[in-house]
Amino acid sequence: MDATPVDERVIGIVGIVDDDESVRMAIRGLLRSLGFKVETFGSAEDLLGSARLDDIACLIVDLRLPGMSGVDLQRQLLAAKRELPMVFISAHDDPVAQQQALTAGALAFLRKPFSEKALIDAIRSGLSHAEGGSRSKP
Repeated sequence: MDATPVDERVIGIVGIVDDDESVRMAIRGLLRSLGFKVETFGSAEDLLGSARLDDIACLIVDLRLPGMSGVDLQRQLLAAKRELPMVFISAHDDPVAQQQALTAGALAFLRKPFSEKALIDAIRSGLSHAEGGSRSKP
């Protein structure tokens, strides 16, 4: 894994949406150790209601969440013209949801447990998309 620190002023915030606090904290710790600025959310609704939503440059989203699912969150963001790069994570084998997420533009779909390198590579890809101006804001 490339452990080169990042300049958070340039890349924006990586959002983590997972109902499992231990997963959120583990990913947050990893990303912060590499210099990423991170915000965590326990549900899709928490993210959507956050004042920080416009600051998010890339999302890591669990597939199965209480309330709105990860795929439903992706649909809602796209319908609102918020084209955020998204990396899906899941402990469940759900080929239909995986295909839906990837078809709708997800960068990656990682099965838990996933490697740090796979996650970091997907995030860096997402941030390079965000820097290139591919995302929209209302």
